[in-house]
Amino acid sequence: MKRSEDRILTTHVGSMIRPPELVAMGKTVKDFPETQARYDALLNNLVVDAVKKQVDAGIDIVNDGEYGKSSWAAYMLERVSGFEMRPDQIRQLVWIGKERERFRDVFAIDIPRAITGVPTWACISPIKYTGQAALNRGIAALKAATAKIKSEEVFMTAVAPASSAYDGVNEYYKNEHDYIFAIAEAMREEYQAIYKAGFVLQVDDALITNYYDYLTSISPARYREWAELCIAALNHALEGIPEDRIRYHICFGSWHVPHTTDAPLEALIDIVLKVKAGAYSIEAANVRHEHEWRVWEKVKLAPGKILIPGVVTHHTTTVEHPRLVADRIVRYAKLVGRENVIAGTDCGFAQNETIQRTMPSVMLAKFETLAEGARLATKELWGR
Repeated sequence: MKRSEDRILTTHVGSMIRPPELVAMGKTVKDFPETQARYDALLNNLVVDAVKKQVDAGIDIVNDGEYGKSSWAAYMLERVSGFEMRPDQIRQLVWIGKERERFRDVFAIDIPRAITGVPTWACISPIKYTGQAALNRGIAALKAATAKIKSEEVFMTAVAPASSAYDGVNEYYKNEHDYIFAIAEAMREEYQAIYKAGFVLQVDDALITNYYDYLTSISPARYREWAELCIAALNHALEGIPEDRIRYHICFGSWHVPHTTDAPLEALIDIVLKVKAGAYSIEAANVRHEHEWRVWEKVKLAPGKILIPGVVTHHTTTVEHPRLVADRIVRYAKLVGRENVIAGTDCGFAQNETIQRTMPSVMLAKFETLAEGARLATKELWGR
């Protein structure tokens, strides 16, 4: 994995706003499989465009924008066997925590499913990975897109076991341990394929933080029991992949609603750092979490590890000033070492293929200010 050896490198979390024509064609393929070849051609062309936009904006470590996925996490249900959709069996989104009641008026408008509940995905048989075709299409598209474009490095995302099927219920495996390890074993195939394709693997794990409020309301011990289990399953799935080819991303519930019960980073940083990854991508620029740079005054990053703090956020359409971005980068560099910091974003700019967190023009402007802030920080940290 590239490090910021002579300048501050830049990257982002992964999910870019999907072009509407790709979303429309993806829905067509589901009903008319014979249109798959047309979809593949469109995907290839649009991934080329996504990579070019990142490079043009000044992003050093690029990806495919997650264009080949329907969602950052739920795509997993399209790539494994063992689950059954039950439209009439409604589950409440308990992982959102107490805020869905305190701010019920906000959720009713912005995330109505948090109020109404969602259909259940039930695990009713062995979980096996069946998404090889979709995975291979995505890998091929990203390889082709980056073959002739200069970038420092290329990464590809995949969901963590803890964040997979989080609206589901286990009816097949005898206990929670066997269920989460079965998911991990299935996702292991995807992780290995991304690594073998030559990309840095980024594992996305929003639920490891999002379940904090709900599970600690049962008991703090219950949260740690669950989180430790999920991290153990993830590390099992990552076996055989060198740590310096793995990034681990967490965020604190990236929906655009009031945040008052987010997990404090200091309460779970020890769990996060147990993941056998070479870099940790952590939401750090929004107003609820920017103060958490202070965690790194007490917590030491292990030798050889990299921190990817979010220094621009998707939470607001206001584009951060490059000087503010630089100040954030310099603060982290002074705490963990300039060579150990890569400047990143808080989270993705699209939750899935239809829910975007801002407009494409704002997303690109934030990429540009991220790059400019990194240049300013480089001048300050290296004196040039």
